[in-house]
Amino acid sequence: MTAVLPVRRPGAAQTLPPAEDNRSAHDRSAGPARTLGLLAPWLVRAVVGLAVAVFALLAVGPHVLGYRTMTMLTGSMAPMIEPGDVTVVTPIAVEDVTEGMVITYHQPIGDRSIVTHRVVEVDRSADGRVSVRTKGDANEAIDPWTATLEGDTAYEVRAVVPELGHLIQALRTPVITQVLLYGAPALLAGWLLLSIWRPTSETTDDTETREEDLS
Repeated sequence: MTAVLPVRRPGAAQTLPPAEDNRSAHDRSAGPARTLGLLAPWLVRAVVGLAVAVFALLAVGPHVLGYRTMTMLTGSMAPMIEPGDVTVVTPIAVEDVTEGMVITYHQPIGDRSIVTHRVVEVDRSADGRVSVRTKGDANEAIDPWTATLEGDTAYEVRAVVPELGHLIQALRTPVITQVLLYGAPALLAGWLLLSIWRPTSETTDDTETREEDLS
């Protein structure tokens, strides 16, 4: 039997086998670095933004806007204020204290610790002194004391920041302090290095070049 050979027309480009993708190994090796390079800026922004927000709330705001922040330690005012929440309190005139307000004051017994409870009774004496009875929303009984508010101002709760107290306590631990002290600058330095030496993908296409030569 006579074999029939395919006829090759002049000028026709010979079909070439698909070129081997030499970039696959490079891309696989560069993948983690590229991912880290994309995530690093957002991590840096998140850490810096969180630090600035907490610093502004706790350090700058009280001096500029005149409010104070307190961390709730007990559940006596739940569910309005849970343990670990941070309350934002502002000064008001003592004579403006009324029933239903949630105020922060020094309890008149024991170690005179700070308590944040709701006013349930107000007594104004002839000499201008204001005394209050208070109660925690989660408590069944009224507080077993009558507190005379000292000075000309009292502090009323204006806002509650959930869970911020837990974050503040965590930031004060030695481990987290060291991480923030050294980790944030290291992360920023890594981001800068990756932005400078970010790997570039190769764009040379040998198959296309050979097809152009044969056409």
